[in-house]
Amino acid sequence: MKKWGIGTAILIFSFSVLPLLAQKASSEKAKPSHAAASSSANKNSQEQESEQTAATTDPAYVIGAEDVLNVSVWKEPEITRTVPVRPDGKISLPLLNDVQAAGLTPMQLSSVITTRLKKYLADPQVTVIVTQINSQRYYIMGEVSRAGAYPLLPNMTILQALSGAGGFTPFAKLTDIYVLRMVDGRQVKLPFNYKDVIKGEHADENVVLKPGDTIIVP
Repeated sequence: MKKWGIGTAILIFSFSVLPLLAQKASSEKAKPSHAAASSSANKNSQEQESEQTAATTDPAYVIGAEDVLNVSVWKEPEITRTVPVRPDGKISLPLLNDVQAAGLTPMQLSSVITTRLKKYLADPQVTVIVTQINSQRYYIMGEVSRAGAYPLLPNMTILQALSGAGGFTPFAKLTDIYVLRMVDGRQVKLPFNYKDVIKGEHADENVVLKPGDTIIVP
């Protein structure tokens, strides 16, 4: 039986074991720790939550029931959140409980929240963004594919509203469309000739819709 010297044994150990140890060390270095991965995921989640798309940038927009708001308080992630406006017109926030939102513009609501938070925070900086407009609606009835209630977007015209109804049925009278609107407590009828408007004629008929308007396609 062949005997190995101490030097030879050490050399064999070096060639067989050390590469394995180096490979393990490299693997552990490349693999992020659970805490680091979790921290990165939380950071990305917070960034995504803070990047809300505004449904309207109109400074005069008045918040209504069922709208959805993003209330952002700088450096206060526990308070920052997206909240719906309840049917009673209020929203719920940490520290403040119920806050009246309906009837105010986003800027006005921001001011109200800021004032109330000063009892708890040194210098609160609040931003309110309307992310969904659900309080203002218009209605489409008659010979369209999808009749029903729709959210009213800022400066939406009759033509734009009809484009979201899925098209007309074969029986639709496109020259006799009209809008029913309440004006000073009485209902008025606004004519709309679809064929003329899409040809660029009678553009004055393509009026901007108001909340509660009903488009009738006979």
